[in-house]
Amino acid sequence: MASPAWAEQPLSIVYPPPDHKTTADRIFFIGTAPPSGDVVVNGKAIARSPGGHFAPSFPLQLGENLFTVRYKEREVQVKVTRTSTVPTPPTGLAFGKDSLTPAVDIARMPGELICFGAIAPSNATVSVQLANQTIPLLPQSQDVVLPPNSAALTQSSQPTPPIPRLGRVGQYQGCATAEAPANLGSPQFQLARDGKTITQAGSGKLSILSPAKLEVAEVIRDAGVARTGPSSDYSRLTPLPKGTRATVTGREGEWVRLDYGAWIKASEVRIVPGAVPVRSLIRSIRSRQADGATEVFFPLQAPVPVSVQQGDRTFTLTLYNTTAQTDIIRLNDDPLISRLDWQQTAPGQVQYTFNLKSTQQWGYSLRYEGTTLVLSLRHQPKVGMSLPESRSGNQGQVIDKPAPTIQNPKSKIQNSQPLAGIKILLDAGHGGAETGAPGPTGYPEKNVTLIMAKLVRDELLARGATVYMTREEDKDVSLQDRVAMIDKLQPAIAISIHYNSLPDDGDAENTQGMGAFWYNAQGHSLAVFLHNYIVKKLGRSSYGVFWDNLALTRPTTAPAVLLELGFMSNPVEFEWVTNPQEQPKIASAIAQGITEWFFSRR
Repeated sequence: MASPAWAEQPLSIVYPPPDHKTTADRIFFIGTAPPSGDVVVNGKAIARSPGGHFAPSFPLQLGENLFTVRYKEREVQVKVTRTSTVPTPPTGLAFGKDSLTPAVDIARMPGELICFGAIAPSNATVSVQLANQTIPLLPQSQDVVLPPNSAALTQSSQPTPPIPRLGRVGQYQGCATAEAPANLGSPQFQLARDGKTITQAGSGKLSILSPAKLEVAEVIRDAGVARTGPSSDYSRLTPLPKGTRATVTGREGEWVRLDYGAWIKASEVRIVPGAVPVRSLIRSIRSRQADGATEVFFPLQAPVPVSVQQGDRTFTLTLYNTTAQTDIIRLNDDPLISRLDWQQTAPGQVQYTFNLKSTQQWGYSLRYEGTTLVLSLRHQPKVGMSLPESRSGNQGQVIDKPAPTIQNPKSKIQNSQPLAGIKILLDAGHGGAETGAPGPTGYPEKNVTLIMAKLVRDELLARGATVYMTREEDKDVSLQDRVAMIDKLQPAIAISIHYNSLPDDGDAENTQGMGAFWYNAQGHSLAVFLHNYIVKKLGRSSYGVFWDNLALTRPTTAPAVLLELGFMSNPVEFEWVTNPQEQPKIASAIAQGITEWFFSRR
């Protein structure tokens, strides 16, 4: 059976959208037309799949690019505008538009370097007046241009030579320090050339903090998003449990810097009036066996910042602003932990390393109970237990029931219900107004993810699993709600099902294959195993296994993996992933791969 006939006209272009703007130097078109006859773009016939779909790429010049797509008597005009990543050069004696930095209010510690920047005509004299200082800004050589993170998806993640600036324009930079706490106000930028001078105020105000009067911030959301720098472009660090307190050592726009080095949005913390800088002692710790987990309690004087690092057989927890007074720790024989090591790695920094009995980790959570930090390390689920009672609720529907015996003579698994007692959460990507990637006919990703999630669910039920679904109909479910469902239900694993597409500069016509994505260490083995199993079982192309900062791979409470089962943007693969005869084979391979993985972890 052919792939879904979504387009109703003889020629359909579903991507790019009308009047599309991009910074990429190439663009691909996704569309379809009846298989007979030629589709011609700007006078040249393009390749198409057996079903008539196409996804050719074309180079783009800066500015407007016009394309005429023709099929028989039908003609479509497409305009794509390529915008420059180079700042617009100033006209006359002026600074480049929005080029003065810092552009937001900032606060720094005494003696900390503060840097200023501007784009201005070349061969000019540029300086900044700040309080009683005059800071010269000197012309800089052009930087190497780093590729975006998305370049890893197109296998083009190499730095490129500097892009020549347009016109007679230069980048000017300079740095200075200030030692005394003060509100320094807005920097005044001065530009002089050919005997003429202009002055322009910066848009950000500067202040120097007093070390004796630093504010203390407290995290007010369940998992405060800590980052390596003051914007969402910077990498995530270990989330901070609600109640964490730390001294504020800097500000930049809507971000605050905490004393252990991380940045967090000001909206995710509150300032604690009258609080002094956070410091804590720690003496002994204790552990206990909880339901399916080992809980370790760290009694502290204050809820301090933390970070986690996971290895093959280690789980390392670092406490900041903490000093050890430890002489004794009791840790009985534990199903998960073989030994605990600890050390004071730096002043105010204590590190606990849990040596584990297995290479596979099953998830963890961190929370504060008052000033005591509680680390919960989940145990390995027991495969083949009797089925739990059926349950349902607002946080996701659970389905479990007896199923026929699995007959698979090649499998080493003899149990007819090999996943009995195993809770699995399935997430059908997108839904409702969030349609996901379109195929050449306009058929949306959200439809095929739901079809596949239901097929996988039925296959898992036949193997005895208890299955939770984030959605079973075409409706909006936010990423936050999907993640919250994982954290509340704490399944043995969570699988998010998606289908792929590419950034504008990708080769949609030729890129295809199965991809798997993970973030936390406990998800790595599952991602690799499922990727390899499905590729081999179905004889499909491999797109690869990626560490990726995705909402549905970030939960720490369970191994969480996102599968991209093929490319909506690839004309040939689209026909395969949407073929009703092929979809049950994909679902069976996923379910059997999950089963084999669980037994490989025993």
